Amino acid sequence: MKNFEEVLVQYEPMITASMRQLHVYRNYEQFRQVGRIALWQAWTRYEEGKGHFAPFASRSIRGAMLDEIKREHRFEEHIVQTEDELLMSLAGEDIVQLEAWSEKISWAIGQLTVKEKELIQLLFINEFSHVKCAELVGISIPGIKKRRERMLMKLREILS
Repeated sequence: MKNFEEVLVQYEPMITASMRQLHVYRNYEQFRQVGRIALWQAWTRYEEGKGHFAPFASRSIRGAMLDEIKREHRFEEHIVQTEDELLMSLAGEDIVQLEAWSEKISWAIGQLTVKEKELIQLLFINEFSHVKCAELVGISIPGIKKRRERMLMKLREILS
């Protein structure tokens, strides 16, 4: 087979198409690099007599990108747990500081919409998972995550 530089030029559109099919809307260069590495690995493992290279490369690229998406989701879940742990550690703070924070947070939550308040109730007070919240609210899990992210950004803006 050709040298890898020629293969990369030929299959770069396949990497872009895989990113589009998987709805990659951020970290483009990271996913493009994951696709290139997967292509190189497929190129080194490919055996001439076992079928065409294109489907093999396509499956390899898509699989590597799916693995990266899973890795990102696990990382995001870890970050959420860290935020929750930070909130719990605040419970050990001085009572006067907590009362001041409590008033600020109550005021900030009062600025939110009814749906945002409902999401706070489900996620932080009832401690439901994203899956359970999605079932209760009737939207997708990514929708719940996006609403949570927007609501937290809104709270940060209100509090600052």
